[in-house]
Amino acid sequence: MDRRDTVEIFRTRLAESMERAGVNRSGLAKRVGVDRSTLSQLLSAENDRLPRADTVAAIAAALQVSLDWLLGLTQQEQLGAEILQRSIHVTEASRAATDRNIAEWHAEAAGYKIRYVPSNLPDQIKTPEVVAYEHGAVEDFERESAIERTQDRLAYTRRPDTDIEICMSRQALDDFAAGAGIWHDLAPDLRLTQLEQILRLHEELYPRMRIYLFDGRMVYSAPLTIFGPLRASLYLGQSFFVFNTTEHIRTLTRHFDQLIRDAVVQSHALPDHVRNLIRTFPKGAPE
Repeated sequence: MDRRDTVEIFRTRLAESMERAGVNRSGLAKRVGVDRSTLSQLLSAENDRLPRADTVAAIAAALQVSLDWLLGLTQQEQLGAEILQRSIHVTEASRAATDRNIAEWHAEAAGYKIRYVPSNLPDQIKTPEVVAYEHGAVEDFERESAIERTQDRLAYTRRPDTDIEICMSRQALDDFAAGAGIWHDLAPDLRLTQLEQILRLHEELYPRMRIYLFDGRMVYSAPLTIFGPLRASLYLGQSFFVFNTTEHIRTLTRHFDQLIRDAVVQSHALPDHVRNLIRTFPKGAPE
């Protein structure tokens, strides 16, 4: 396609978009920041030049159409709202912390690195008793379903091609060991069993699964999972905010990698930290 064809397509699609948007030349010129005469020239059949790149971009944004479509580089018009819908969407979460969507996204990301910031403890390392405690207010079948999905996450982590980095606050783990906050009513023996499971799984799965601890007093992260280059999701409690564009995924990946750099407990040192927490339990801790 030569330049004259591109100019003709641009002129035709510009006119179509203006008509559909219900905007006249004066109105669009004001939105774009150009003179009305400039738009009149662009719409003239005698015009054989494209505007500057920044002007084309401003026109596309004002009319909420794809820049590539406006220039004839694609047949997909993609209005602005549709672009946003394709790049970001909200997925409803079930009451179980380990939603089925997560399992599907993990399956799609097989072979890629998974980066994960949990809301408290990582789901794949939780004992069934801890999961049952978290879901104590739901129906029995929902609780059993949550336990089953947690076990599925562990099975995924055990796959030989898995590469997963987990970064959580040191305080979240310390509070669990101390029975603080939401863990206040969880029996000490169940907390101790959970810590011992963390040690066993670290020995079994390291370095395929690496857990880092950052100082929650210094840095913060919302719960999120990055599924390789495919998507990233923020967990909002009742829903997931899911990002599909490369730019968003890279931004969240940089955020996660900074958490790793800021970690006060590196993955190889996690067992020592957990053993220190276990030592705080009195001998023969009551059930």
